[in-house]
Order: sequence, then C-alpha cells, then structure tokens
Amino acid sequence: MPSIVISLINLLSWLTLPVGLVCVLDDWVFRPRRQLAAGVQPAPEPALALWCYRVLPLLLVAVVARLYEARKVSFSAVLLGISLLSGIIWLIDALWLARRRAAAARAAGRDPAEQHEPVTVDYARSFFPVALAVLLVRSFLFEPFRIPSDSMMPTLRDGDFILVEKYAYGLRLPITHTKILSIGEPKLGQVAVFRPPFKPWQDWIKRVAGLPGDHVVVRDDRLIINGKKIPMVVDGIFKNGCYRNMQLATETLGTHVHQVLLCPEQLAVTENPLPTCPRTDARGYICGGTPPPDAYLLPKKGMNAIVPPRDYVMIGDNRDNSDDSRFWGFVPQHNLVGKATYIWFNWDIHRKGGPVWSRIGMKIK
Repeated sequence: MPSIVISLINLLSWLTLPVGLVCVLDDWVFRPRRQLAAGVQPAPEPALALWCYRVLPLLLVAVVARLYEARKVSFSAVLLGISLLSGIIWLIDALWLARRRAAAARAAGRDPAEQHEPVTVDYARSFFPVALAVLLVRSFLFEPFRIPSDSMMPTLRDGDFILVEKYAYGLRLPITHTKILSIGEPKLGQVAVFRPPFKPWQDWIKRVAGLPGDHVVVRDDRLIINGKKIPMVVDGIFKNGCYRNMQLATETLGTHVHQVLLCPEQLAVTENPLPTCPRTDARGYICGGTPPPDAYLLPKKGMNAIVPPRDYVMIGDNRDNSDDSRFWGFVPQHNLVGKATYIWFNWDIHRKGGPVWSRIGMKIK
C-alpha cells in the first residue's frame, strides 16, 4: 500500500475518537432535547453534528483498514471490542438513558413512546448479538484462514481458504488464548495453525513434525524422528510454472500420507516470476543448473534437537521454501490455534484463470 495512502488512513483513524464522541453526545443528550423543543416539527440538525454523522462511517472504514495494514490486531480482538462496546451502550441505555428520555417527554407533556431512540443505541442492539455469535463460533468452533504463501505447497496453495477446527487442541479464551478445557493435543503429521513466538499477532500454518520429548533431525529435507527415518518416496518432477526442477515426493508422517516439495541442491530465487509462471506476484524458484546472476540462494537448513515439554516442531511441506522451526525454534502449546481441516474456497487474485473450483471441499491431509 502506498505510503501516502497509509498516512491518510492513519490520519482518518485518529479522527474517529473525537468525531465518535461528538456523535454519541449529540445522539444521547442534545438531539433528544432538540426533538422535545421542536414539538411535532422535525428538529433542525446543527452543522457540526450533521457533518460528524456523515463522516463517521468513512472514519470507521479507515480504522478497519489501519488494523488490517498493521496486522497486529486479530479479528477476534475486533469482534470482542464490538461486542463489549455495543453491549455497554445497550445496557447504559436500558438502565439509565431510556428512563431519562421517558421522564423528559412526560415533563414536556409528550408521549414517551413517540420519542425516537438514539441511532447509536439502535446500532448497538443490532450489532451486539451478531458480533457475540461470530466471536463465539470463531473462538471455540471454527475459524476461516487464508493461505498467504507457498510454504505448504503442494498440500496448500497461496489463495486457498481453509477451515480451522479451533477446539481440536482445547477450548481457549479469545485474546488471552488461555486454555479452559483440554480436548486434544496435536498429533504427528497434522497441519496446524499457530502463532509464531516472535510474531504472536500473526497466524501461521505448518505441519506438526515433532511432539514434546521427540528427538527431531532434519537432514537434506528428510525427517528422522527418534532415530527412525520418516518414509519418503520421490515421485518425479514438480511442474507448476513458478518452480523449476523441484522434486515431488510422498511422505508418511504418523498416520498422514502427503506430498512434499524438495530441492536436492540449494534453491535459487529470482525477484521476478519465471516466464511460465501464471502468477503476477510470484518469484522464480530454480533448483539446480546455473541460476541467473541476479538470483539469491535460499539457505538449506537442517535441525537436530530434542523438543522441550509442551513445545512442538512445525515444518512446511515446501521444504526449501518455508520459514519454520528449523530457523526460529519451537512453538509453545499456548500458541496453538487449531487444526486445519478442509479447503472451502480457492482464489489467488494474482493468478490467471480465477478460482480453482476443483479445490473446494478438499480435505487437508
């Protein structure tokens, strides 16, 4: 996003609080007084209040855009904030403001039922049950997640929209992620969503490649767990236009049989996609041969460690193009989000051809 657009969004988002306060004060205090004073005639709106009412929706959009750009505030936090704010507004009106409006109307000889309810209260009563229901479903049952990178290819593609089973690893409170009910634990080979310890505001997705107490060795992209080599069979060459000379292999990890991508040599990366790549935002990945002079090499990383208690090893299926436990360590149990289950949609806006309909409904192995 261009810097001038980000600066404009930041400016508009900072204006939301004072403009919102003006709207609330006018809607709760001054507008009812104007209505009583005007009698049966429509009450004229002051220019400042009218301007604030009109600009507030734009400012709220700017706040949402700023949160999305920062990516440091989860959607659950936004839903919790909406639920609390709308619930408090609704409660204050039911316990105090509605009675004051009724008393003021009777004192002026008016029928309290004819008094208009504040717009903010009407919005709060509408938003509260919806936001609370969505928050509960996302926190305790299922949450949608979009695959943002190639690290889990060929199992998952950039543009896949998946469903995450939130209760698979226990029920957790939103925001704090405190486990309140233990239901299950990750199993070897499952595809899991988690929050990396160095970026706890983000959700990442990898495959569970090590449980607490396991001795995990990664050598030449192959897994050795507790001294046993994880079965892997090379099926052939992977071709999708964006990668060149990659090996496609089938791995059996626990009870999960899935495919992985391998590069026997160091993977070279070009800034621009290969001519055969159908994606406009991709890079070029070349395994073997002589890389272009402007290419850089992705580090081929191994691992040899014993997993601490309550920690897990997470590794991507795209073994040479995945930022995972080999580089930054273990994932604490507290950082688990849920188990990836199904692909419910696919659309990479940077890929030609639109949605890939055949991927809808696929079970994640």
